[in-house]
Amino acid sequence: MSAPFELTGIILVALAIVIDLSVGDPRSIPHPVVLIGRFISRFEQLWNRGTAQQRRECGFLLTLIVVGGVWSISWLLLAVLTQLHPGLALVAELWLLSTTLAIKGLGDAARAVVEPLTKGDFPAARQALGMIVGRDTHRLDEAEITRGTVETVAENTVDGITAPLFFALIGGAPLALAYKAVNTLDSMVGYKNQRYADFGFASAKLDDVANWVPARLTALCLWLAGLLLSTFTVLTLRWKGALRGTCRDAPRHPSPNAGWPEAMVARLLGVQLGGTNFYQGVASHRATLGEPLEKLRVAHIGATIRLMHGAWMLFMLLSVVVIMGLLFIFQGLL
Repeated sequence: MSAPFELTGIILVALAIVIDLSVGDPRSIPHPVVLIGRFISRFEQLWNRGTAQQRRECGFLLTLIVVGGVWSISWLLLAVLTQLHPGLALVAELWLLSTTLAIKGLGDAARAVVEPLTKGDFPAARQALGMIVGRDTHRLDEAEITRGTVETVAENTVDGITAPLFFALIGGAPLALAYKAVNTLDSMVGYKNQRYADFGFASAKLDDVANWVPARLTALCLWLAGLLLSTFTVLTLRWKGALRGTCRDAPRHPSPNAGWPEAMVARLLGVQLGGTNFYQGVASHRATLGEPLEKLRVAHIGATIRLMHGAWMLFMLLSVVVIMGLLFIFQGLL
């Protein structure tokens, strides 16, 4: 099994990235996150009742059971497989790591919007966007479809790529899966509405804590990716002043973490994200991020996908440099 700051762990994470980029998440293979989601759904129906205090206590217990259980089960599984044969444990951990990543899936989902939108097929583009966002999409024009896609890719660069990589490099598949459990809990019960405000309180707070460092590191890597893409490709990105603008814009987002990648992408593209969304016909107003130097159009989705890829590559590279540096220091002290 991999351990923190172990060279084998770095190699496994790199191979997991290759697997994800190659095959993504085949529907024919059971996905751990789906199983986690079913468990959460079942216990939410049983426990999300009673007084506000009782709901909050049950929500805390569910968070503890799900996150602790996912880590414990995956660690135990790898420990048993190690005793049977180390090769089995390596294969299992490699597969488990690959399930925590969504590089291919996120890119494919965004391109599924680009294809019909480029052809002017707004109904198909709206339908594709509706598969990855919770907002109403049936009346959106090109600019709003683009905004929804860009925001989704920017935010999920953290949830689906860099944060799992961050925890995988620290604690292998068990910690990466525990993070996905936190993320799944937040996506299912971490809402500030009447039904989940108390029951999902612990899940939402833990998700905020888990994403705090990855979100800010991702914003930095997005900026570096923008700098490199502007320097070595024909893609023009406004990297000058983007760091300062992001630090100013990000805290205005209702999420303490999602605003960082979204604000950075907005600044690099020279567009404005945020604004008003509709959920089941009800308007939800969000602070704007960035400045509308350009009108949102389909080309901005492709630029965001390239920024996403550049960011996770730099994130991985910088992480490996830090880990190898720490290994070198520890070896010198021994």
